[in-house]
Amino acid sequence: MTTLVKVPTADPTYPSRDGRPVAESFVHLYAILTTLEVLRQYLEGQQATVLANQFLYYAPGIRKARVAPDVMVIFGVEPGGRDSFKTWEEGQVPSVIFEMTSAGTEKIDQGSKMTKYAVLGVQEYWLFDPRGEWIAEKLRGFRLETAEEEGETINFYTPITDSTSAVLQLRLQVEGALIGFYRLDNGQKLLVPAELAAELRATASLLEKERQARQQAELAREEAELARAEAERAREEAEQRAKQERLRQQALAERLRALGVDPESI
Repeated sequence: MTTLVKVPTADPTYPSRDGRPVAESFVHLYAILTTLEVLRQYLEGQQATVLANQFLYYAPGIRKARVAPDVMVIFGVEPGGRDSFKTWEEGQVPSVIFEMTSAGTEKIDQGSKMTKYAVLGVQEYWLFDPRGEWIAEKLRGFRLETAEEEGETINFYTPITDSTSAVLQLRLQVEGALIGFYRLDNGQKLLVPAELAAELRATASLLEKERQARQQAELAREEAELARAEAERAREEAEQRAKQERLRQQALAERLRALGVDPESI
């Protein structure tokens, strides 16, 4: 296992940018940002962070000992963004790294970067070619293995054949120009921002329909109550009128009897 060597220097500075574009195309940029956000939401509440295109410094005092993974997931650290990530300050190295590759970066992505990540101890390394320029299946994953060679521990990568990230507990699959992520425990897909927005809109629409249905049901109930109350008032008024009519008839009959007239004979 390679040890990160500390080199004493006089207060070095570690730049957080180099002036280069974040990605070579919109397709690659969208894949980077979507992967970043999906994994950030998935790991929310855990002691972990997800960074995109930030410098990863791995040798204190050596400013050029750095690499900028497209997306890296680091466990055992405080959540949140950083301008750069220094392994000796955080006490961790990335557990998973994604590179959005192309024909122009093929050699470095499966060459020096792959070797560097293995030496650092990155447990999983994923290459995603959104345009399928050199990876026919677009997505390839590698898992870190170790072996003893002449008394020395050697790190190397072997292909992941089941599209599963054991570290993230996710199944990965190609979905157009994006990586789709699915939980291993329940098969649920981690929604990309556009899908999440669509689901939120659908949920809001459903809630609005339910609100309108409840409102209509309440209005119908109130109208029914008013109708019952009106019917009750009408019944009471009819009974009152009938009672008044009976009293009037009784009073009239009494007056007729007082005059010596039999009401029954009329």
